[in-house]
Order: sequence, then structure tokens, then C-alpha cells
Amino acid sequence: MQQTVPLGATDITLRPLGVGAMPWNKNTVQGAKTAFEASLEAGITLFDTAEIYGRGLSEKILGRLIRRTERPVIVASKFAPLPNRLRPGSLASALTGSLRRLGLERIDLYQIHWPYTTLRIEALMDALADEIETGRVRAVGVSNYNESQMRRAQAALASRGIPLASNQVQYSLLHRAPERNGVLNACRELNVSLIAYTPLGSGLLTGKYRPGGLRPSGYRRFSKHFRHLVELEPLFDELENIGATHGRTAGQVALNWLARQERVIPIPGAKDAAQAAGNAGALDFDISEAEAQRLGDVSADPGN
Repeated sequence: MQQTVPLGATDITLRPLGVGAMPWNKNTVQGAKTAFEASLEAGITLFDTAEIYGRGLSEKILGRLIRRTERPVIVASKFAPLPNRLRPGSLASALTGSLRRLGLERIDLYQIHWPYTTLRIEALMDALADEIETGRVRAVGVSNYNESQMRRAQAALASRGIPLASNQVQYSLLHRAPERNGVLNACRELNVSLIAYTPLGSGLLTGKYRPGGLRPSGYRRFSKHFRHLVELEPLFDELENIGATHGRTAGQVALNWLARQERVIPIPGAKDAAQAAGNAGALDFDISEAEAQRLGDVSADPGN
């Protein structure tokens, strides 16, 4: 496994794994602290948040943790193009709020959270480019953009001499749509990092949930994958078998499968030190080409 990779065509380098801070809220403050510290100890420096996570609380928690450490931290946050934000100037105001909550003067990676808005992609990219020029943003990305939308964003930024650093989309052994819809190939062609959210399939790929065993709470129990666990047994078995070969967990194998791929950076969530250290351990070994192929074959559901 490579020790560090670039974030797109930017000068930002990092280990090919980050931490998704969406679960950090008022009930997880102590766990977030230990997850943050354990991640940095393992060399994981990318922390991804957004203004809408906990109505800004995730950013506030991350900001407080950053102020307590001298280690380098790469911060990624997102602008939400909500219906009440129908002018490009809304992005500058939202960025001001995120910087205030984070306690920072500059965000390393500022992303458009989703493409569904009446604001044109070109206008949003211009607003991001403006913030690069002000120095309040180091690199820019998008999230949940399809191939066509991503190419438009890349072209608009290129006209300003700025690279599109990333596209954050759902990607895992349970959700391989980026391989089929052109997003992954376009990322590789354009030198854009694919930041993979939900890389552990909402916990399914950790081996925690098996047929006849523990069931998830909340919205996850309505997921098609949780409703059809029996059909996923071959994948679960393969993850466990490969994990046993390397002395690793099923979840670590699932993350390693993603992180070993060109341009892909998974960002699993971490609620405490144990989860953070476990996730980081996914980078300290290498599954073989044959093992990667077996995982690809057994998870190759054309509908996932």
C-alpha cells in the first residue's frame, strides 16, 4: 500500500484514507476526541465534515480538536446548495460560517455537497475559484456529481487555471455504481480523487451483521442489503477468509480493496479510538491481485 497519495492534481498529499465526521454530534464528543487522536497517531490526516452535519456541530467539534493538536490536519467541508441559496454569493457567506465554526482561516478542501440546485455548475465553480484566489480555500471538490456534471465542473475550473481535486460519491464492495456510470474512469482520466463515502456499507462489510444475528437500528434496517443478508453470505465469507490470511478484520479487507485502487480515498466514519485505529489498520497490509479479484467477482451484483 502506498504511504501517501496526492489529492487530485493539487499539492496536498495524504495517506489514502480519511475520517468521515458526519456521526460526530453532542452525544459523541468524547468518542470523537479519541477517534481524532487515534487517527492522527496512525498518520490519517484527512477529516471530512459539512455545514449540515449536526447543523454545524460536526464542524465545531472538529475545530475544537484541531486547536488542541500541533499535528497537521487536512480539513474538508462542504457547501450545501439549499433552496434559499440561489445566488453564487451564498457560497462565500456559507464558507465564512464554516471557517468560524472550524476556527480556521482556510479550509483545505471545500466541496459542493450535491448537484441538485438551480445554480449552474459553472457559477458554483466560479464562486469556488474566487475563494481559491482569496486564500480562504486551498483546493476545491464536488460531491455526488455524475460523470457529465463532474466534467462540466472540471472544465469550468480549468478555465480559471484551477484543478478539480475530488468528487465524493458512495463507493464500496456493496455499491459499485462508480465503476459502471463512468465516474471512476473519469476521475482517473482527469486526475481527480474519488473520495468514497460509506465504504463499509453502513457497517455491513465489518462482519457485524450476519443472517440470524444482530440487526441494525435506525434507517439502515430498511436498506435492501440488510433485508437480503443471505444473498451476501459469499461476500462476507470471502472477506473473513482473506482477513484470516492476513490477520485482519473483514472491514479492514473491505477498506484495503478500495484504498489500493487508483485515485480512490475511502472515508469511513469513526466514533471512537478503536474504530479509528481499526480503520487505519486497513492500510498496513496488501491483499493480493487474486484476492482483490475474488472480492470483485463475488460482489459484482449489476444492481448494487
